[in-house]
Amino acid sequence: MDEYDLIVIGTGGAAMAAGIEARSRGKSALLVEHGHLGGTCLNVGCIPSKNLLAAAGQRHRAVANLFRGVKTTSGGVAMDVLLSDKQELIDHLRLAKYADVADAHGFPIIYGHAEFVDERTLRVDGRELRAPAYVVATGAAPHIPDLPGMADVDYLTSTTAMEQPDLPASMVVIGGGYVGLEQAQLWAHLGVQVTLVGRFAPHAEPEVAEVLRGVFDDEGITVVEEHAREVAGAAGGVVVTTRSGVQARGQRLLVATGRFSDTHDLGLDLAGVQTDARGFIVVDHNQRSTNPRVFAAGDVSGVPQYVYVAAQTGHVAAAGALGQPSTVDYRGLPGVTFTTPQIASAGLTEERALELGYACDCRVLGAQDIPRALVDQDTRGVLKLVIDAKTRKVLGVHAALDGAGDVMLAATYAIKFGLTVDDLADTWAPYLTMSEALRIAAGLFRSTMPTSCCA
Repeated sequence: MDEYDLIVIGTGGAAMAAGIEARSRGKSALLVEHGHLGGTCLNVGCIPSKNLLAAAGQRHRAVANLFRGVKTTSGGVAMDVLLSDKQELIDHLRLAKYADVADAHGFPIIYGHAEFVDERTLRVDGRELRAPAYVVATGAAPHIPDLPGMADVDYLTSTTAMEQPDLPASMVVIGGGYVGLEQAQLWAHLGVQVTLVGRFAPHAEPEVAEVLRGVFDDEGITVVEEHAREVAGAAGGVVVTTRSGVQARGQRLLVATGRFSDTHDLGLDLAGVQTDARGFIVVDHNQRSTNPRVFAAGDVSGVPQYVYVAAQTGHVAAAGALGQPSTVDYRGLPGVTFTTPQIASAGLTEERALELGYACDCRVLGAQDIPRALVDQDTRGVLKLVIDAKTRKVLGVHAALDGAGDVMLAATYAIKFGLTVDDLADTWAPYLTMSEALRIAAGLFRSTMPTSCCA
């Protein structure tokens, strides 16, 4: 029976962070993987989706060129080339950011299915392994809703959609969260007629969601803001019927209704590890499960599903497992949906701030007052600032803008380190950048009178 200081199940962002943390403390670590090295983000999530979104955006900019003096054209889409380039990128990063990193830090990776056989022993394809502590970092998988007819249709998930060799003529996307929004626009920008069914950007500020809703309308993406009731096969594809009886038809169906934890067949019950109704491992603020030997990190532990959160929880889980508990500081946590324009946020929404008892104050800056948007000839956008009216500290920043995600880095710093709206208004901002919107919006708390470009 092999002995390690720490055994980590998984090789994604959380698992790699746990391995690095263990080795930085001079401890031995082993990672176990039952699929492809690199986890969700590398193989089926962030990297491939943003790569295809960038390609689709390139085509769309040619089709919908905003500058009359520059003529652009767009031809067909070679899906085989896009898929080949996407896989080449994944292969490169799998080596450079995972295999080479593991070698550099000195923790081995073995392949096989891991399952607990008791509270302190793991079996990997018949080989028993033992460690004083474990980190489970197996990620999450697409959730398929239990709708009538779902089992009878050939549906896509975001994973399988990004592997389809041929573009369908039309597609129905169920789900209006960040995955559904990105996938809907991705395929629409590649020339597919898309209908989206579900709550539209349910976690975004209303002003932000309204901008993207208008953009989808401009781009011919039909949005049906109702819950799906049933699905069925139809001539040439599928039909989705909503609760009110509205029907959406398409050649293909893509299901993007969230992700549930990937904990099947791990033997967690034998290890005394409790999970919730969706399979997520129940953890405390130190990422410790109900078995004090077993910690969990990343998506499997029910934290916000961002790879940077996964990495941070991986560090915290490994530190706790090795006897030095710590916690994750979620202040100013940013999130980005990579639509065009991007929708992004950091900190509290206005609604959440009120729920927490803040006497909050808000200002909304329209993109028609952002010089960068004016020179780009696209003023479909907003930036919203939420502050504590008593202290004037920044509580939240929310935007629908080109490059909104980049604006959120400064927003995160402002929230985490307690900056006031006056600090933002009085701090340098480079002219003709989208990040300047943060300073301009801060100025609205002093005066709503118009100003010149840099005044």
